[in-house]
Amino acid sequence: MDKKLLRVVGAGLIGTTIEWYDFFLYTSAAALVFNKLFFPTADPLTGTLLALLTYAVGFLARPIGGLVFGHFGDRIGRKKLLVVSLLMMGGSTFAMGLLPTYSAVGALAPILLTLLRLIQGFALGGEWGGAVLLVSEHGDDRRRGFWSSWPQTGVPAGNLLATAVLTILASAQSDATFQAWGWRIPFLLSGVLVVLGLWIRLAVSESPVFIAAKAAADEREQAPIVDVFRGHFRALAVTFGARIAENVSYYVITAFILVYVTSGLGLPKATGLTAVLVASAVHFVTIPLWGLLSDKIGRKPVYLFGVVGMAAWSFGFFWLLDLRTTGSVIGAAVIGLVVHGAMYGPQAAFFAEQFPTRVRYTGLSVGGQLSSIAAGAIAPLIAVALFEAYHSTVPVSVYVVAMCLLSLVALLGARETRGASLHETAAERQASMTA
Repeated sequence: MDKKLLRVVGAGLIGTTIEWYDFFLYTSAAALVFNKLFFPTADPLTGTLLALLTYAVGFLARPIGGLVFGHFGDRIGRKKLLVVSLLMMGGSTFAMGLLPTYSAVGALAPILLTLLRLIQGFALGGEWGGAVLLVSEHGDDRRRGFWSSWPQTGVPAGNLLATAVLTILASAQSDATFQAWGWRIPFLLSGVLVVLGLWIRLAVSESPVFIAAKAAADEREQAPIVDVFRGHFRALAVTFGARIAENVSYYVITAFILVYVTSGLGLPKATGLTAVLVASAVHFVTIPLWGLLSDKIGRKPVYLFGVVGMAAWSFGFFWLLDLRTTGSVIGAAVIGLVVHGAMYGPQAAFFAEQFPTRVRYTGLSVGGQLSSIAAGAIAPLIAVALFEAYHSTVPVSVYVVAMCLLSLVALLGARETRGASLHETAAERQASMTA
């Protein structure tokens, strides 16, 4: 086994785990303490909504980060931009742990919190594309689906790590202590994790595919984003559309489940949290298996199975939840994330294979992050609004099915890319540039 490739995979996995740890940590803290510490003048519900609005701000910054990081990642290299994204993400999270609260500086506190959240989202917008590309462009064509799926496991790993740290602190401290200063510990811990991530990322080499493309580049070439929209709009549309079902279903399974289990079913919040924790652990294991299967039978069949399976499971998910037992709630989340993995596992390789090297970082990042606004950022809000309006989960299931249909259309228009080379020939490059 290639030790160099293992180092690259490790760098991608650990880096994305750290960055998603930071992102999910904020989400948990927004519901637990930020409403009291940064928005104390409002009533409890309004304070929580304001705290969650700053959560949504992070999504708005992601496509901007994808555009900026993609542009420079396609011009100067993947590795450099991944180091920058890690520093920005970790630095902003560490700074959150040092923030003065509303009682100390008044309105400046939520302003600073929102600014740091913008930096988090901006950095994450550039992180995902760079991490999966660095692995995709180092690996061989036959096993790209498997190896490039490992950075994808950073999402459940980061979620698990953030939830575990918060759970340990909450159980070891009183509510008063946790609210006074204990909440700062997991944010400050991010500084230690960033040092570890930097040490690993700085040890890997730049993508050989990018180096070869850079050597053949023409200085007169247009900006990557212009090239993407002019010559590769179909690939951009596939990336955008295929990600919608994956993104919406993930946040319904991991976020809306907490609302429905507590408010809709009257079960303890711990039941929903336990279900998400167990399902995330299973998700971590199954994502690479779906990536491996895509190397055997193709990206599209596996991804299509995930989309169609999620449309069907959107009804089974709530049926199982409605049994109101701990086992059924866990089962609903586990099955949901296993099916989700069929989309998420092959996604990195599939999307990377849609674009030529000189615009790959830009195309993959912009398409993916624009989809995150249209899908993931609003999915929990839409699900809650539908449930409150109709007092039924059927409209929520119909919403998920509608998003799956959009992804189905995008996938049917995509080409199968299993085994495709990420290197461009001179003829392909010229043909693509003049298209």
